[in-house]
Amino acid sequence: MKIILFFSVITIVTIITFSYLMFKFTSEAAVYRQLDVQKRAIESVSNYISHKYESVQTMVRNVYRDGDLAFNTSYFLEHPYQDYVIYRLDKFYKENSSPIDTVRYFRNQVEDDPDIRSLMLYSAEQQQLYAYNGSAQFKIISTNAARSFVPDVMYQQEGQSISKANIWVRRTIGLPNVPMYSVRVPINNKQSLRNIGQLVVYFDTDKVWDSLVNYKDDLKGSILVLASDGTVLFDTSGTYYGQKYPYASQINSLYDNGVLGKGMTITKLTKSQGGFTVLSAVPEQDLAKTYRGTRNMILLISSICILFAILLPSLFISNFAKRTYGIIRFTRKVRNGDFKARIADVRDDELGLISKSFNDMLDELNLYIDRVYKAEIKQKKTELAALEARVNPHFLYNTLEVIRMRAISQGAADVGEMIYSLSMLFKSYVQQKPKYTLKDELEACRLYLELFRIRYKDKFSYDIHCDNQLKDNLVLKMSLQPIIENYILYGMKSDRTDNEISISVTRLEDGTLRAEVTDNGRGIEPDRLEQIKQTLLNPDAYSESFGLRSIHERLKLLYGPQYGLEISSEAGVGTSVIVSFPELGGEEIGYV
Repeated sequence: MKIILFFSVITIVTIITFSYLMFKFTSEAAVYRQLDVQKRAIESVSNYISHKYESVQTMVRNVYRDGDLAFNTSYFLEHPYQDYVIYRLDKFYKENSSPIDTVRYFRNQVEDDPDIRSLMLYSAEQQQLYAYNGSAQFKIISTNAARSFVPDVMYQQEGQSISKANIWVRRTIGLPNVPMYSVRVPINNKQSLRNIGQLVVYFDTDKVWDSLVNYKDDLKGSILVLASDGTVLFDTSGTYYGQKYPYASQINSLYDNGVLGKGMTITKLTKSQGGFTVLSAVPEQDLAKTYRGTRNMILLISSICILFAILLPSLFISNFAKRTYGIIRFTRKVRNGDFKARIADVRDDELGLISKSFNDMLDELNLYIDRVYKAEIKQKKTELAALEARVNPHFLYNTLEVIRMRAISQGAADVGEMIYSLSMLFKSYVQQKPKYTLKDELEACRLYLELFRIRYKDKFSYDIHCDNQLKDNLVLKMSLQPIIENYILYGMKSDRTDNEISISVTRLEDGTLRAEVTDNGRGIEPDRLEQIKQTLLNPDAYSESFGLRSIHERLKLLYGPQYGLEISSEAGVGTSVIVSFPELGGEEIGYV
């Protein structure tokens, strides 16, 4: 199941990764195509405006190339119009010829270019504005600085080749308030090179739309034309015309393209001669529309593939899990003691073979229980009985030896107390009880310690701590007394007056009872301590520590390998022995 799930996950991850890469590739290609359309569109707009700019520049260059026209134009801008008319008549009568007239020349230019909305010649010296409207009608307008803003406007815009049509000039010549842009060229006296005026031509921005005809259906976002000061001269969206473009300073820092705030993709083309910039501004959501259909198709196909990658393994896993659960259910029955349970799965796959093997194992297990396990149980009980039989004589011998030593040393009246304690102690071990509890074992330890408290009087004391709730737990006989006996025989110092031993019983969180016997006696040398520990680990090895080894072996035989003794000691400081046995409460056990 893990393998199937693993490969399903790999398949799904592969599908998602492949879909992502495919989407990224197609979306980038779609964006690239769209940006190419935007670039060609701004190039078309740039070429159109550049053409108009060049046409105005050509008007002025043609004036300079013709000497008579250049002189007439200079005279026209440096003198009042009446003087220019008189000059022209005198010239005609004297030379009997008619050189090119400045007024007529510029009228012809207006008539030749239908995109011109208005053409104006401004005389800086006379502060006169000579204007041709779309009908080529010639007007002479006085723009004295005392009553008109036109001179100031002309002065301020001298350095701008292409700019927005000024509102004061437009009102002065009577043009309507429609989107227009102006192309401005200074006019100088050919001989003195002094600036004598300006040529200003107004073009309708509506004509710019004609250059976008081939791209109108494919364009996204907006196409804008910016003057050198950031003023918008043309805007396909109609939002920013006549205003300062909000991102003009950022546009100047871009080379050809880039992304501005709020995900606006910019493609720009700057014309240094005209001083204008044409740019394409496409919002991120508009670019996303170019690959939305491809994205939806990829998502649909990926979803179908992922559905199959999940559904097919799920069906297999569901059937596999159902059969596996059946096997688990039968194993639980066996664990609860039902050795007659059998798995009814006759398929020839792996689970079928496991089921057949399980059934065969149960048949063999039943035979094993009948032939071997029952015999081993009897053997364990025999070994336990033998171990206890070895402990009792050893205990009796040591106790009688203590009483003999006390009787020899002095015939004190307290011998009666010792004999009483001894008799009660014998009674507790000899008398067979159906349940031997922790309370009984601690009482036996108390009686044994009481013998030696009487013997040594003020030189020896003991302390026993145990929660009353734990005293009814069943324990092995003589599971603590041999430890106390070892202390009396080998650990206590008779020349000291502060000999002390304590017994403390606690319950751990996992239900294990922990009895700790601690003394302040001689302790055990490191080599001897290591030898005792090895004896507990290897019961078959020979050792003189029969009491400790018997307790350790009995606990492991009866309760399991996790129970037994732990011993720690430091020479000259004392010894601590920890006995672990299960919390059985008042339940019956096989042997106590």
